Amino acid sequence: MTANPFLDTDRVRHSLYGDADRIAQRTSALARAKTAGPHPASVIADLAATGLRGTVIDIGCGRGTTTVALAERLDPPRLVAFDQSAALLAEAQSRLTGRMGVEFLRGDFHAIDLPNTSVGVAVAAFCLYHSPRPATVIAEIARYLAPGGLSITVTKSPDSYRALDELISASGLDPEAATRPSLYETFHSHNQADIVATCLDVQQIVHHEHRFRFTDADHIAKYVATNPKYRLPSDTHEIAQRLRDTVGNGPVETTSTVTYVVAARR
Repeated sequence: MTANPFLDTDRVRHSLYGDADRIAQRTSALARAKTAGPHPASVIADLAATGLRGTVIDIGCGRGTTTVALAERLDPPRLVAFDQSAALLAEAQSRLTGRMGVEFLRGDFHAIDLPNTSVGVAVAAFCLYHSPRPATVIAEIARYLAPGGLSITVTKSPDSYRALDELISASGLDPEAATRPSLYETFHSHNQADIVATCLDVQQIVHHEHRFRFTDADHIAKYVATNPKYRLPSDTHEIAQRLRDTVGNGPVETTSTVTYVVAARR
């Protein structure tokens, strides 16, 4: 087992992304807390609309939120939803039932079975921090991008949700929460453009600050229980009660910077 759970292949395949309900709980808790910042799927779709018409791939598609936005905004002749999780691909497929030209492909994003120069737009949002060598994934994207094709990568700042780290540490639930390395240590807002530039020509960098307000201990517990950075009890009610007993019932406000890098094939 690696120190960073986002780089632990077994955990990524099973406990982190093997259950669509866990991801739904995480995204629902974040959506309820969000007070500022545009929806990433909409931003990605707008950026992708400037790319070539042709095959579009959504790498690390998860439950398909961005895939749906790409389908609706671009209506591409071929849209590939790619993920290594069968459970998440099934969820994405259920959200895109009946839409023509959509394919679902499972595998490892370090080596995707696509021909050279066959893709007009490649999106990799909130997934490359799961690679210990994200430059390898960028090289793979560069291989299958068509001349003039666009790559859109998206990630978060390494200090994302810092206030929650400090709260969990102060509560005694996980005293080391505030000192552990970021989950996004291999691919984050500060190094993303440099990594992309190893194989592609960076065209645009966009930073958006997202703000969140978790209303009370129950709301906080529903989110932090899904965060593998922490070492917490499995019962969200127990987490919430411990928070109330030690640091109060909230609210707590926190931030995350979401960074988009648009790049072109050389």
